[in-house]
Amino acid sequence: MATATYMEAGRAALAEEMRRDPLVWAVGEDLGRGGVFGQYRGLVEEFGPERISDAPISEAAILGAAVGAAMMGTRPVVEMRFADFALCAMDELVNQAAKARFMFGGQTRVPLVVREPIGMWRSSAAQHSQSLEAWYAHVPGLVVACPSTPADVKGLLKTAIRSDDPVVFMEHKNLWGLTDEVPDGEHLVPFGEARVIRPGRDVTIVSWSAQVHVAVEAARKLAGEGIEVELIDLRTLWPWDKARVLESVEKTGRLLVAHEAVAVAGFGAEVAATIAEHLGQRLKAPVRRLGAPRTLIAYAPPLENAVRVTAPAIVEAVRDMVGRS
Repeated sequence: MATATYMEAGRAALAEEMRRDPLVWAVGEDLGRGGVFGQYRGLVEEFGPERISDAPISEAAILGAAVGAAMMGTRPVVEMRFADFALCAMDELVNQAAKARFMFGGQTRVPLVVREPIGMWRSSAAQHSQSLEAWYAHVPGLVVACPSTPADVKGLLKTAIRSDDPVVFMEHKNLWGLTDEVPDGEHLVPFGEARVIRPGRDVTIVSWSAQVHVAVEAARKLAGEGIEVELIDLRTLWPWDKARVLESVEKTGRLLVAHEAVAVAGFGAEVAATIAEHLGQRLKAPVRRLGAPRTLIAYAPPLENAVRVTAPAIVEAVRDMVGRS
């Protein structure tokens, strides 16, 4: 098994799928130069500008053209550069791509992947730092993936490209350089299958994307205090692995959901409500959520850091839940 960065794993997944299927192609701004972060570096040399296609600065035009191309039988991978910029193309994604198969009675499908880099990264401020995964999880017809490791980027992106439904693929910018083992060759991660990072008996922590690594740090600290956390990475928010989370919380009796996005109406609320509905009477402590406050993300590093969910905050919350505060 080789090692690769989070960015390299995504590039390898796209290249493998383009070699396997001539109908797969990519479109977006700056792809000919390798993409704004380098995710497409070297691909235009192998596949040419017709399959690694540069586009004008118009997210709505890019996504609208890709939706039409998908309905005509190709499999576009659309690069939006920042999740924030994809908002310019919301109608094409939410009103067209997500609904086409339903509205045309199954006579057409939209096998489309929209790559949207998310999250806080190097003081990128309010228009380049958002985590909007909950928006898309709310829309029927869309699949939402939020990988946290290089192996999952590769496996989930390959699954996304082969999906017959539109997938919003959200890669965290702060993870581009993360290096880890990635399976060689054919590696597919199914949608809706969470990953148990560490087993535990006292508290279940559910997370996704970059926040998973913060939760790992907190779980290690808590283990040193004799508190065993069962840590679950959801991997995909829609579909999400309810069965795995319910099974874990039934065992531990406690749930904490931690994510980088704004806590108000975040996807953590969906997880918390599901657990409360199914296991409310059997819980040993109230369900807890940790997310960003409902505020804009500042340019200044101290203010940016002030809205982050940190490992000490997770540790403090868990201690309170188990009566060790």
